[in-house]
Amino acid sequence: MTGPGGDLAAQLRRERLLDMETRIGAFRRRAFAVLALALVASGPWIGFWVLIPLATALVASMVADRLVRTRPHAHRWAAAGWCISGVMIAGSAALTGEADSPAVMWMALPAVTLGARFELRGVLCGVGFLIALVLLSTLALDPRGVLDRPDAVIFPIALVIATAIFSGATQASDREHRREAVLDPLTGLLNRAALLARFDELEQLAGQGERASLGLLVADLDHFKQVNDRHGHPVGDAVLQDIAYALRKALRAFDLVYRIGGEEFVVLLPGADLEHTIEVGERLRAAVAENRTGDIGVTMSLGAASACGAAVRFAHLYGEADAALYEAKRAGRDRVCAAGAPSLVMA
Repeated sequence: MTGPGGDLAAQLRRERLLDMETRIGAFRRRAFAVLALALVASGPWIGFWVLIPLATALVASMVADRLVRTRPHAHRWAAAGWCISGVMIAGSAALTGEADSPAVMWMALPAVTLGARFELRGVLCGVGFLIALVLLSTLALDPRGVLDRPDAVIFPIALVIATAIFSGATQASDREHRREAVLDPLTGLLNRAALLARFDELEQLAGQGERASLGLLVADLDHFKQVNDRHGHPVGDAVLQDIAYALRKALRAFDLVYRIGGEEFVVLLPGADLEHTIEVGERLRAAVAENRTGDIGVTMSLGAASACGAAVRFAHLYGEADAALYEAKRAGRDRVCAAGAPSLVMA
């Protein structure tokens, strides 16, 4: 089981990747349109069939974007789409003159997005991959041409490295400010701003025809004010930190938990129907009940809701789960409730 630091880092990387994929997508289409226009304008000299690799790269990127948002291991899908784009650009270079191809310089384009998507190790691997593609599309196919004009390879490789360095500087600043903007400083959990941003992406996917289910839990600690009143706010803060750790431990890597208020939390469960959402809620309830901060223990009540396709709307889904939470409180607390389902409690 990973510790809180590992859980948090994974959540932040996934949130950042999902946000960047959404932002990059629109600009990628424009960039590919510019490249396509360049190839069309050069068609009388190099042939129009070289548009095929570029079109393949665009389709692969769009497929990878969808898989990043709807499947576990988002970074793997993002890396796969990125690699295919690089391979297709290298193919265009190989088909338009090998070492003499002006398209070799285009290998710097994938380097622009490396820092936006991946951590340092991924950036280094990506740069190495792009350099290998440059060599394969030039030296491997036209060794004599490269020996006659080594600058035809040296310059593109230098451009790839320099582009990755410059993009890394801007992305380091982005990561620092993004972390401050989306993290709850006390518990280290993602905050309400991060929740709304993520849900906006999920609503967009639903509007595009994505039919995957989404489970949502609204959770609240029972009688938490008494902890602060009896033991003081520093102790209450320690309890909240321990509860946050317990919640993260009880969830899958791609499930996300947010602190949206004093002792209120929201959990997003991609792919979960109502039955599974209730099961996860009960697991979280039990994890909180078993947790102790010194000799202090608290319980948690949860409301569950789930939606699929076009019904994935934040206001509606949150409203259902919040109403179910109210029902759990009214029924005695320390339980999970859902609209149309009996309450669960393990006393």
